[in-house]
Amino acid sequence: MAAPRKIPFPFILDHLHAVKPVIKLMFGCHAVYVRDKIVCILRDSADHTDANGMWIATKKEHHESLRNDFPSMTSVFILSNGKGETGWQMIHVDDDQFEHFALHACDLIMKGDIRIGNIPKKKKAKK
Repeated sequence: MAAPRKIPFPFILDHLHAVKPVIKLMFGCHAVYVRDKIVCILRDSADHTDANGMWIATKKEHHESLRNDFPSMTSVFILSNGKGETGWQMIHVDDDQFEHFALHACDLIMKGDIRIGNIPKKKKAKK
């Protein structure tokens, strides 16, 4: 049995502790849920290093206003095979202000900012 993957950027979970985040493995990454919403994904992998960092669950209509908070935020292009903008946005781990921006995102999550977080669609029951 393989050892469980270490959750990257533990300071993020430490900061979110008060809202009792739930962590689920997703696509080899760690998805963070708060209440009924997926709020972010934490990724630090040797492959596709351009996609490493904190992925923010949001919708396209919030991208412009979120860029006021996170000027270096980019789309998670790995999800579109590099062909276009996705709903998921990210703060790259190599950003000089990664920790600052990640903690700011946590503060917004804890305040219930409507720009961050999506309620996942219910899975259909298998027949």
